[in-house]
Amino acid sequence: MTADEALERLLRSYTQYYDVVREGVEPPFAAEARFHSHSEQYVLVKSARISEAESHEYVFFAVERELDEARLKLLDETAWSRGMERVRPYSAHKNTDVALIVLAERMTPEAETAVKKLKRSKSYRFGLHGWSNYRVIALEVPSGRLACNRMGRSLRKLLRNISN
Repeated sequence: MTADEALERLLRSYTQYYDVVREGVEPPFAAEARFHSHSEQYVLVKSARISEAESHEYVFFAVERELDEARLKLLDETAWSRGMERVRPYSAHKNTDVALIVLAERMTPEAETAVKKLKRSKSYRFGLHGWSNYRVIALEVPSGRLACNRMGRSLRKLLRNISN
């Protein structure tokens, strides 16, 4: 399986809950997935609102022939900055998470080590207006070798299923 074929399988799995965008996605990404959730709690009528919460997630997909440390740094900075541009913290904002998924034909050992060390997070008004976490995972498609940061561990099962 090639990285492009793996991307197609991965995007199909995201379409159930996310809005997947392929057209108009700016390089270096091949696709993007967006998730938005708004929940409210109220008593008897909607005007008697007790609480509300908004959650957002932006997933950036990159397909690379060879993932080295320099390319990973570019993808990392671009994904985080594009995700942070979309954050609108206010009292009902719970979280806006950003994820970077890299599908590569070949991943250098240096890049694999660098993925594991990536760590970004941000809180807004000491967490009262929410927070942002960052998940990163890279898959070397032909071998099935995975590398992820601590927050990206939740994506391992999904990518293992894609590579099989």
